[in-house]
Amino acid sequence: MKIINLGNKNSIFNHFIREIRDVSIQNDSMRFRRNIERIGEIFAYEISKEMEYKTQDITTPLGISTESLMKEKPVLATILRAGLPLHQGLLNYFDSSDNAFISAYRSHQKGGDFEIKIEYMASPDLGGKTLILCDPMLASGSSMILAIKAILRTGTPKHIHIVSVISSSEGVEYVKENIPIKNCTLWIGSEDAEMTAESYIVPGLGDAGDLAFGKKK
Repeated sequence: MKIINLGNKNSIFNHFIREIRDVSIQNDSMRFRRNIERIGEIFAYEISKEMEYKTQDITTPLGISTESLMKEKPVLATILRAGLPLHQGLLNYFDSSDNAFISAYRSHQKGGDFEIKIEYMASPDLGGKTLILCDPMLASGSSMILAIKAILRTGTPKHIHIVSVISSSEGVEYVKENIPIKNCTLWIGSEDAEMTAESYIVPGLGDAGDLAFGKKK
């Protein structure tokens, strides 16, 4: 699996990462959502460089222009609910793409343990297509792997691009070891070394879903 960390290069991207982490800024939920969306747009631009292209003649008012255009549109997928702003950023650029949605949640057990469960999924046929699956936080990696296994029931894509804004080192390794498809690229914005017993990334940014949409029960 190929891993690309956009945060390793100096760019405006790092300013958006700073704002979603900063406790003095992130509690503005509208700004938080917009920053995640802008991060998604940058990921979309970078992923577009990895797509296959073909030349096509375009008729202008004054003649013919030959342009290099993507051969196909990817399918965009996200894990609800935290992934919605990131998904929207990707969709802003891949604006004619089909979409898939997966609902995953933590089922808490006695003693503080929990397991990840997939509750709902809606997806087009993925056979032979390029899939971009996003979730802003890659903590333990368990929900991402379960989501991928669930969505593969709708067909085997030729390539999967996984997009995560903040990832733990443990989550990255877990995905590398358990990904059920060879052709896969993991795109991350930052990799943090630590994770709490409750699988929250440290320093991380907190609960992305709560910051974007308000606290849940």
